Amino acid sequence: MTIGAVCKSLSREFPEISISKIRYLENQRLVNPRRTPGGYRLYSAEDLARLRTILRLQRDEFLPLRVIRQELAIGRADIEAEPLIAGQKARAQPRRLPAVVTTTVGQIRTLDELLEDTGAEPELVRELESFGIISSRNDGGPQGYDENQCEIVRAAVELARYGVAARNLRVFKTSADRESALLQQLLAPSLRSRSAERRHEATEALEDLAAVTTHLKHLLLIGDLRALLS
Repeated sequence: MTIGAVCKSLSREFPEISISKIRYLENQRLVNPRRTPGGYRLYSAEDLARLRTILRLQRDEFLPLRVIRQELAIGRADIEAEPLIAGQKARAQPRRLPAVVTTTVGQIRTLDELLEDTGAEPELVRELESFGIISSRNDGGPQGYDENQCEIVRAAVELARYGVAARNLRVFKTSADRESALLQQLLAPSLRSRSAERRHEATEALEDLAAVTTHLKHLLLIGDLRALLS
């Protein structure tokens, strides 16, 4: 299918969908349609199902694209894409907690590479740095921005589309700092232990706690947003 045909098909369930929105999701590496030699996008039935899943997760669960990318990686698309026959009830599926992966440096990007990869404007990156939301590496290693910083910028770009300025993100940074301090306080003795086994167990516990707190914040946010609509 062409991108126009895909947009028309999705518009039945998502009236506000547009070709630019589909292209934006492609730029965020959430879908990868085949290209003809002339550069035209051709979408398969699998691509269409994947897009439908992404839009449902945004609309129904208010998930950010970073979490949606994780959900797709663990096969969420195969669950959500099953078409419903008229009168047939959807099968209940267990809700997965978003995967929490220990941060790794990965590829280090220069400012120009960061801007190209995320679609951010230079001014937005400067504001994010000035408010302490992101910072370039300055620890003796390669100078630039790691994958975690890149994901933060992608989220900021997406929020900016809804009028959320960089300065408004300070509340999220403050919240994250407080949560990090609390979790570290709970596990500090084990994390500083001389026993490698105990430190390893503490690291795994830290990731489990991070997953639970992330899910708790998601549930609280959804509750508040639903209260606005009631």
